[in-house]
Amino acid sequence: MNVKHSDTRTHILAQGRAVMAQKGFNAVGLTELLKLANVPKGSFYHYFESKEKFGQALIQDYVATYMDDLESLLDDAGGTAANQLLAYFRCWQQSQTDECTSNKCLVVKLSAEIADFSVEMREALQHGTDRVIARLASLIEAGIDDGSIHADVPAGELAEWLYQLWLGASLLDKLRKNGAAFDDAMRLTERLIDATKT
Repeated sequence: MNVKHSDTRTHILAQGRAVMAQKGFNAVGLTELLKLANVPKGSFYHYFESKEKFGQALIQDYVATYMDDLESLLDDAGGTAANQLLAYFRCWQQSQTDECTSNKCLVVKLSAEIADFSVEMREALQHGTDRVIARLASLIEAGIDDGSIHADVPAGELAEWLYQLWLGASLLDKLRKNGAAFDDAMRLTERLIDATKT
């Protein structure tokens, strides 16, 4: 190996995330991944029993990073809980319309592809999305408490609706490439939480 990495496992995951965000899981063979990561096959199998186990670890690592980034985003947004929630969805829109494919959401990219062939990867994705939805629900509850969000449904139910809305918008934008689905999602989000952009 030409380059020494303090954490080879993390390096392999990072290289895998970048290429799979662009191509998907099945389109990337182990040989391509090893070449990108500049590691021998033995190093890969030292950390991951199989490509599927690698995919499961990739998703778990992605979710952990995503949750950390989410907290940083909410802290930076400041203000009311409604302001923080809308900042999250504006960031979602920006990342999904960005030309850089490595910024794309792996949940959007991999869900349909892996759900039917890997129980472990599907469960890792489901656990990850459950964590995001739970965090959004706690933010909505905080907004109800601070008066910035007015909802006619329980916070958990609203969080689920919003997450589904934005996943759907992400898929439609992949087809249309014009941002309209995200604009519609933002307008509906503002109506559902009875808030305006701040």
